Amino acid sequence: MGVRVWCFAHAGAGVSAFHLWPKLIGPGVEPDAWLLPGRDARRGEARVTDPAALLEDLAPLVESLARAQEPSLPSEPYVLYGHSLGGMVAHALTRHLHERGLPLPALLAIGAAPPPDGPAALAASADLPDTALLRLLDTFDAVPAGTEPGDVWHRMVFPVLRDDLRLAGALRTAAAGRTAAPRPLPVPILAVAGREDPLVTPEVVAGWARWTTGPFAHRTLPGGHFFVRDRALPRLIGRAARVVERLAATGPAGAVPAAAGPAGAGVRRR
Repeated sequence: MGVRVWCFAHAGAGVSAFHLWPKLIGPGVEPDAWLLPGRDARRGEARVTDPAALLEDLAPLVESLARAQEPSLPSEPYVLYGHSLGGMVAHALTRHLHERGLPLPALLAIGAAPPPDGPAALAASADLPDTALLRLLDTFDAVPAGTEPGDVWHRMVFPVLRDDLRLAGALRTAAAGRTAAPRPLPVPILAVAGREDPLVTPEVVAGWARWTTGPFAHRTLPGGHFFVRDRALPRLIGRAARVVERLAATGPAGAVPAAAGPAGAGVRRR
């Protein structure tokens, strides 16, 4: 049967952070990265900065997930993984599926992202002047060394990153609702933190426990905010996905998979 893992990247990124995942995630698991508009092959498209525009962009994915779960077809469990901004995208997609009564992911995995009711230094900084925002980003190693105003990174990536921060802030507000209280989903959550992440600490990531009525697991991996580029994360997600597949095959639900393996599939772009 196999398990597909839909991946969503951090602010300012395309899908290159997932390019090693096919080799590392292990057998029986297929990583599939969703490329948001305004970058890479979709550079000419308008960037999304609010939940409505995001869900419009994700509509083809929602339709494909709904079709794959039709009663006449074999059950195909899937996993969502989002890193930083991508974690909020994956959470927004899960909430949308739930509200529409569509089949939910067997596991929502979120890395390096604060829950909607947790502290988020960058999401509230989207409208800072360039110099101030660059200085703040630099404290989190989010700016390449030697970057200067007017250079290629500043002209090509910085505007994308700024709009992605606007999207992150809007998604946090939409998720928390008027009361800013957790509105948990009936989906198992695996929340992953980087041990040396100065932006989203393991303690903050653990707050995702408040956002599920199902099982919850919290894991800490070596590295800073961008541990998505390292080997440990895809191996962890691969192990989790294989447990998801075994649970789907045997029937019982309720465990959050959090344990390792090698080999691969392909990161496909839209």
